Amino acid sequence: MKSAEEINAALEAYADMVRRICFLHLKNGYDTEDVFQNVYMKYMLYEGVFESSEHEKAWFARVTINACKDMLRYFSRRKWVPLDVIAEEREALDDKDEGVLEVVLKLPEKYRSVIYLYYYEGYSATEIAGILGRKENTIYTWLARAKALLRVKLGGEWA
Repeated sequence: MKSAEEINAALEAYADMVRRICFLHLKNGYDTEDVFQNVYMKYMLYEGVFESSEHEKAWFARVTINACKDMLRYFSRRKWVPLDVIAEEREALDDKDEGVLEVVLKLPEKYRSVIYLYYYEGYSATEIAGILGRKENTIYTWLARAKALLRVKLGGEWA
């Protein structure tokens, strides 16, 4: 079990990233907080040793994505979120260009994850491949397809 200092350090370092990944997948503040708590509970109970801070960050990203997928599977009968809830929660993300966020949230899940990890967290395609357990070329393909979708939906504004 992790010490209080380790948990507090991880909260300071990764809390924002974990919440953003959760909201990106779940689009709901309440579910985001549930998954957030579960991720940190898993971290607290994790007995392994991380090779570096990048390894630890990748662990948090992977565990968060898996926890979100698990919650979505569990709540598979719930297929919608009211628009007013998304509008309220969007403010918490602190994103300057809300139009881009709205379009990104409408992308298929695999594209949302890749776009988030690449542009918001700054991971390379190789690192994303390791986090998501996919081949590097698959990640490049998903990035290209996601950018093409964004370009069409945003009218050529996406680089």
